[in-house]
Amino acid sequence: MSSRYYITTPIYYVTDAPHIGHLYTTVAADIMAHYHRMLGQEVWFLTGTDEHGQKIQKKAKETGETPQGLADRVVQRYLEAWKVYGIEYSDFIRTTEERHKKVVQHFIKKLMDSGDVYLGSYEGLYCIPCEAYCTETQATEGKCPDCHRPVEKLREESYFFKMSKYVAPLLKHIETHPDFILPESRKNEVLGFLKGDVKDISISRTTIDWGIPMPADPKATKNHKVYVWFDALTNYISALGPLDKNPKYEQFWPEAIHVVGKDILRFHAVYWPTFLMALGLPLPKQIIAHGWLTDSNRKISKSLGNAIDPIALSKEVGVDAMRFFLFREFVFGQDGEYTKEIMYQRINADLANDFGNCINRVTNMIPKYMGSNAIDVDSYLKESSELKTVALEAVPLAQKEMETFGFQRALENIWKLVSGVNRYVENNAPWTLAKSTDPKDKQKLEQVLIHCHESLRIATLFLTPFIPSSAKTAMKFLGTEWDLSHPAPLKTQLTWGAGPKAVTVTKSSPLFPRLEIPKE
Repeated sequence: MSSRYYITTPIYYVTDAPHIGHLYTTVAADIMAHYHRMLGQEVWFLTGTDEHGQKIQKKAKETGETPQGLADRVVQRYLEAWKVYGIEYSDFIRTTEERHKKVVQHFIKKLMDSGDVYLGSYEGLYCIPCEAYCTETQATEGKCPDCHRPVEKLREESYFFKMSKYVAPLLKHIETHPDFILPESRKNEVLGFLKGDVKDISISRTTIDWGIPMPADPKATKNHKVYVWFDALTNYISALGPLDKNPKYEQFWPEAIHVVGKDILRFHAVYWPTFLMALGLPLPKQIIAHGWLTDSNRKISKSLGNAIDPIALSKEVGVDAMRFFLFREFVFGQDGEYTKEIMYQRINADLANDFGNCINRVTNMIPKYMGSNAIDVDSYLKESSELKTVALEAVPLAQKEMETFGFQRALENIWKLVSGVNRYVENNAPWTLAKSTDPKDKQKLEQVLIHCHESLRIATLFLTPFIPSSAKTAMKFLGTEWDLSHPAPLKTQLTWGAGPKAVTVTKSSPLFPRLEIPKE
């Protein structure tokens, strides 16, 4: 395992406020950043906003703002949402920043000088919302194959990038790095595209004013702006300061993991790697493509008018409940149908009835039956129990799933331990054992409670990246706080008996009160 971990989200368009789809991607990256910090790695987590292009220019005209004014206003909505959700990013990049623009222009100039970017003209069908050309075959009934909105015929002088030149090297890289694109189904999509008729792509626009200027060229007859996708993708490197000899570039770029939605996979898994190959730069370590959250089998998005406000959701069900729901309910990489009913059922069943109830029961029974002083737990944990068996089997499986963004399956394994605590309590009835005068029953009572406590310590520790605030509170109740400023390796701490040798448990209040499903 490398000592460093670099994870990115896509940078989001500032045409409108963040929605649940943006939240899904960003919390996924935040969970992984948090998890790897707990593993003891040095983490760099990048997110930000994409602020150039025809879409932004058009939206600003509609709202009566300058494009920069629109960007400045909407960026605040993203910063507010990520603050509410406790997103602990290391850097927030905006493509209108000078540190970004100079890297984009440096890279484009390098490609022009090498001949991998050349001047020509282009005629084709163009989708303004996606800022991408498509062929007649792709544009069924005159609509974009990605967003299904009308395309326009466009002819313009354009610079082209020799993408076709790098198809064979990229295919070889994917074949020799089987985990370069995950999940497997998305990798197969990319391979299918690369084995087709891949053409050189247009890399500049003359029809927009709002963008980064192409380097001066006496052969050009018009003013060209850099294609928004070349501009946007460069953020993953520009944020690391490669032209300023910033050590972060050398330290973190080799570890880059891009988390993206499946709809922008081609840009990340074909365009971006071929740009990098042409520039003579290393490729990212991994590209992880997740599915869509859907509403009646339609993607939830601003463009379709069914967007859901993350801040409103945080007020309705709670920040940690929302963070948990998204990754307990849906398999990362597949589409998932979102409804309020599904959300409330999952939160109530898993957080209120299971986890929250377990913490409440155990942290109230231990002071009641064992006293409020510090308890030496070591001797109890050496004994065997069904909970110990579950922990030894399920936790390593959960850790393995986290290596490949298998959030749902990881939590499924942890829930074997959480639900096991409730079952263990019911089967052993501590309240009955407490009434017995037999010393063996007293010893059994204490072992039952401490084994429940240890199971919850492990489960809570694992859940910390998912529900950071609630997990911290639960740890206080359990008397086993985790100090991130001096982290012991998480994998060691998740081992049975690896926690504090003595604990002082305090009576808890409900972590997740049961939610009432609102009537529509």
